[in-house]
Amino acid sequence: MSQWSKNELDGIAATDDLHISPLREDGVTYGTPTWIWSVVVDHGLYVRGYHGQSSSWYQAAVLQKAGRIRAAGITKEVTFEPVDGPIQDQIDEAYRKKYASSPYLKPMIGDQARSATVKVVPR
Repeated sequence: MSQWSKNELDGIAATDDLHISPLREDGVTYGTPTWIWSVVVDHGLYVRGYHGQSSSWYQAAVLQKAGRIRAAGITKEVTFEPVDGPIQDQIDEAYRKKYASSPYLKPMIGDQARSATVKVVPR
């Protein structure tokens, strides 16, 4: 398994332009890029589905376990790992810090979005 470089994570953490494209059912074709919030916690990149587990990108990410992201001038092949447990509180805090002024923050740290938290790992 690969890791993010410090420069990659710093760039992604500083921007608000992450687009996620999980693979389609054929396992080869990338889905339509979806703009999504992202945060960095403990050298890991995390995203959440605003609409929870019903988010179509989330369903594809969990099913296919791979795709691509674009952010901060970086295009990267990635894998997706569902997340649960104590790290969720740290992810909430990272969302609070990065998106403090957004009216969409409260749903992103609510139970529905938390249930659709994914770690994005370079491959």
